[in-house]
Amino acid sequence: MINTGNHLAFYSTKEWKHIRSEVRKRDNNECQGCKRQGKVFTNKSEPDKRKRLDVDHIKELEDYPELCLSIDNLETLCLRCHNIKHNRYVKKENKWNDEQW
Repeated sequence: MINTGNHLAFYSTKEWKHIRSEVRKRDNNECQGCKRQGKVFTNKSEPDKRKRLDVDHIKELEDYPELCLSIDNLETLCLRCHNIKHNRYVKKENKWNDEQW
């Protein structure tokens, strides 16, 4: 059993790197979140490093450590979809008060 307590150590293991590669192949290197919305997103469609593809645990690693390497619990997501899923997508507020102009 792999120790998932230390995330950095887990994501550096050869087992994770192997399964991540398998998931991306299975998903045709396409964001599954975008695909569900009828869009196609690949690393080639947007070469910007900040918009890369990640492999995400569908059921969270912290809650389901036994599924850490289960291919059925993994999917490819673009950074935007991944951040939205984890509520890390923060919409910037307008600094300007249009009423003052």
